[in-house]
Amino acid sequence: MAVEIRKTTPYPDQKPGTSGLRKKVKVFLQGNYLENFVQSVFDTVETADGATLVVGGDGRYFNRQAIQIILRMAAANGVGRVLVGRGGLLSTPAASCVIRKHRALGGFVLSASHNPGGPEEDFGIKFNVANGGPAPESFTDRVYQRSRVIDAYRIVSAPDLDIDTPGRSRIGDMEIEVIDPVADYAELMEHLFDFGLIRSGFRSGALTLRFDAMHAVTGPYAKRILEETLSAAPGSVVNAVPLEDFGGGHPDPNLVHARELAAVMYCGRPPTLGAASDGDGDRNMIMGANCFVTPSDSLAILAANAHLVPGYKDGLRGVARSMPTGRAVDRVAAAMGIECYETPTGWKFFGNLLDARRITLCGEESFGTGSDHVREKDGLWAVLFWLNLIALRKQSVAAIVADHWRRFGRDYYSRHDYEGIEVPVAEGIMGRLQDLLAELPGRAFGDYRVTLADDFRYVDPVDGSVSEHQGIRIAFDNSSRIVFRLSGTGTEGATLRVYMERYERDPNLHNLPTQEALADLIAIAEDLCQVKKRTGMAQPSVMT
Repeated sequence: MAVEIRKTTPYPDQKPGTSGLRKKVKVFLQGNYLENFVQSVFDTVETADGATLVVGGDGRYFNRQAIQIILRMAAANGVGRVLVGRGGLLSTPAASCVIRKHRALGGFVLSASHNPGGPEEDFGIKFNVANGGPAPESFTDRVYQRSRVIDAYRIVSAPDLDIDTPGRSRIGDMEIEVIDPVADYAELMEHLFDFGLIRSGFRSGALTLRFDAMHAVTGPYAKRILEETLSAAPGSVVNAVPLEDFGGGHPDPNLVHARELAAVMYCGRPPTLGAASDGDGDRNMIMGANCFVTPSDSLAILAANAHLVPGYKDGLRGVARSMPTGRAVDRVAAAMGIECYETPTGWKFFGNLLDARRITLCGEESFGTGSDHVREKDGLWAVLFWLNLIALRKQSVAAIVADHWRRFGRDYYSRHDYEGIEVPVAEGIMGRLQDLLAELPGRAFGDYRVTLADDFRYVDPVDGSVSEHQGIRIAFDNSSRIVFRLSGTGTEGATLRVYMERYERDPNLHNLPTQEALADLIAIAEDLCQVKKRTGMAQPSVMT
């Protein structure tokens, strides 16, 4: 096997974002663009010699071609063995599971998560390290610095390999094993949840389900686990075949992009549980009959009930949430006497806390929840957790939520996304907010008086690393809060996310329409950031 060292020139735009490098497909199709990034990763890891590597993705356009390139480069960089999901598929949580189980050096996860797919849409790549989680900023910063000066990459010439048939093959000294992408993950889920109880619920008819896989990677996992193993009725999983363009849809599990599921759950005879997952399988949306559960509430409810589920029967060491996530889980942690950590957005920030055994559950408002079972958020895990909870408590989703609010109070919460803003305009909005920070404390907006105004700065309690400028926080004396943040997951323009939260203890006021309950905060947010005035947008692109 002859290793070729091919000359290249660097690209200036290969700085990984919140979760890897995401660009339009046409960007990745530029000469050596993918190769430069992959080689920069290999140049940054301590050594790949003889190591095991995991490769897979969500099946979007360019997934299969990228895998062939990565395999040839892995062989040239001394990797000893590569595990590839059959068909090039591995959900992001399953990739984390496989990395951890097989003690791999790490893995390349090919996905742009919840972004659209297709020749004109998005592609992404990230490197997960040996703990199964996204590489920390210290690693990705070194990858970026290497990508700015790279002048050559290593590759071998070899025909494309069959990645659709389970089995082993070789490129020179490197072994490639095509694995069942579901098996290791399904085995892990069976250890965490009471499959017998859930199966009995489905077989008796006490449990019914509609799971929308959105033509994304979770389809094969949901069909195998929910229908085949747990006996959910055939057809409970819809849009189950992964497609390169996600069927022309937007694989983002929220009330806008999963509107078909929402329509079913608000019809005359909805199933017990409605759920959806995203492009790479790490996000989830939870619904009951005529009931939508916010991700912030979902995290809090799972934490409050975790001791009822086999995998968490010994209790929780602690919990964590991203800074913009609603503070419902904080109240659960306080009642349980455990620590609650507030981190920047990005699952990699939970990794140190999980590895240090400071937390057991964690979550983000962007439809992501997870635990210490892997080092990624996990959409299907959350669905199984809810199924286990419903089967055990013998209550509807709405009843479980109402009980939780009665015990802890309700955090009315909403996120307004303004998408496709011109970058200078978005930067101008954030600049205005920065300029206002010093003068806001003590200022009154009607009945709301500002007690805190800052740009969130995170000091990692495990390794002491510092992350600056993680979002503008405005807190008020009545426990309300507004957060402003530019998203790091898009590939075009900028997305401004505005988060509003208001706490309500009175059970008689727990059933107000969310946007009505937050009307005062929504008005204050516009007064502060002027997003509608500056963009001309009459309303948010998405409200969740």
